[in-house]
Amino acid sequence: MFNRLVELIATFFYVGRAPFAPGSLASILGIFLYMILWGQWGWYVGVTGVITLLGFLTAGKMERLAKEKDPGCVVIDEVAGMLIAFWGLPMSWPVVWITFFLFRAFDMFKIFPCGKFEKLPGSLGIMTDDIIAGVYTNLIVQLALRMTSESL
Repeated sequence: MFNRLVELIATFFYVGRAPFAPGSLASILGIFLYMILWGQWGWYVGVTGVITLLGFLTAGKMERLAKEKDPGCVVIDEVAGMLIAFWGLPMSWPVVWITFFLFRAFDMFKIFPCGKFEKLPGSLGIMTDDIIAGVYTNLIVQLALRMTSESL
């Protein structure tokens, strides 16, 4: 029973078991959460915090259950990273898509120091690289919006 709960959470309701692009699908679910919670910043912070905490609590356990380092089925890290990437950004389709593709690029290519953190053991390695990718994405999009003086 406990292992099934760990799998349910770490795979973000089994999205991580999708046969094609589970990380991207989980990131898209992060977009939906952002849209639902946008403007309700107390809830946004709370949901982001809970998802991140649950990721830290389950990702390493799922790694042990799967018997592989950072298994592809663990996607709660992508959801947490996306919510961090969207923190405080305006709601518009250009911002959504730019943020999505930038986050996925940072996550897939492990831009320094994401790759270093990914090598950490268990949940720390699984979660931290996506959290850093989310922070990088947010900072770049925030900077771009300020430089263009537009809200896209």
